[in-house]
Amino acid sequence: MKKLLSFVAVMMLVVSITAYGSSQPDETTAAAAVVEEAAESAAADNETEAAEGEEAEEEDEENYNTGDASLDDPLNADEIGENELLVVSFGTSFNDSRRQTIGAIEGAMIKAFPDYSVRRGFTSQIIIDHVKKRDNVAIDNLTEALDRAVNNGVKTLVVQPTHLMSGFEYTDVVNELGNYSDAFEKIAVGQPILTTDEDFEKVIGIITDATKEYDDGETAIIFMGHGTEADSNGVYAKMQEMLKADGFDHYYIGTVEASPSLDDVVKAAKDGGYKKVVLEPLMIVCGDHANNDMAGDEEDSWKSVFEKEGFEVECVLRGLGELPGIQELLVAHAQEAVDSLQ
Repeated sequence: MKKLLSFVAVMMLVVSITAYGSSQPDETTAAAAVVEEAAESAAADNETEAAEGEEAEEEDEENYNTGDASLDDPLNADEIGENELLVVSFGTSFNDSRRQTIGAIEGAMIKAFPDYSVRRGFTSQIIIDHVKKRDNVAIDNLTEALDRAVNNGVKTLVVQPTHLMSGFEYTDVVNELGNYSDAFEKIAVGQPILTTDEDFEKVIGIITDATKEYDDGETAIIFMGHGTEADSNGVYAKMQEMLKADGFDHYYIGTVEASPSLDDVVKAAKDGGYKKVVLEPLMIVCGDHANNDMAGDEEDSWKSVFEKEGFEVECVLRGLGELPGIQELLVAHAQEAVDSLQ
């Protein structure tokens, strides 16, 4: 059986299986970025597990309703057929947000690719276990999803991650696919959301259009990203620069775990003389970070910190995955991956 993708090829596939020639945020090639980040990935695993462990502790103590899990389709059925499009996400235990964001993206894929069976895979085992324990809903992790594809006789596998950037999580997906390079006749991997300059411009257009009602000159519109220690964290600074270049002077980007930090965006809002701030997640889902770190009532939440500084604060609890434009961008990346197999 002819193999289209070797292990080495998978390692080099950061954003797509084809060479599109678009510059990356750090002006390196996509392939070089993966090789460099793969070397750092193992060191980041312990940090990721620790962070997820903290999140799991918080989730075990949750006393709020995240919605009806039964309304969300985990897309883990067999009888897949020969062509599969596997949508890979970090995941969230917030049921309504999972359906409105990841589920909406998967729904867009189902509509766009009628010749493919769309399936789901999450990379956070902590979230998978929590949803199973709390709601008795089984969601495949990446290994389970890939084994399911093998056992169902899938020949052509297209994997579309919903990651914002080509960071550690994306690299881990690519690395795991390398273990399955001989299991399928064809494999292709789609680009993460922020890859090319054109992607940045599209996302800027999408988020500014979605928040234009707040852009009154007296309000700072602040998006909260996750942040990473990987070099790909530079996407946040790049987006900030492009927002300014495009004339969106009242828009700011911060991160929970890296830079720009909360302190940075608070200073920017104070320096700008704003009376009000609007906070919204720059994340696919509206999960724990958005509901607690951003909009929670704890004294160290972004909302509380801004209020202490004298700002009127409004929180928009909406994940990027809810926005049709983001869904369309991911569909376009998946289409590029499908086309690369021709």
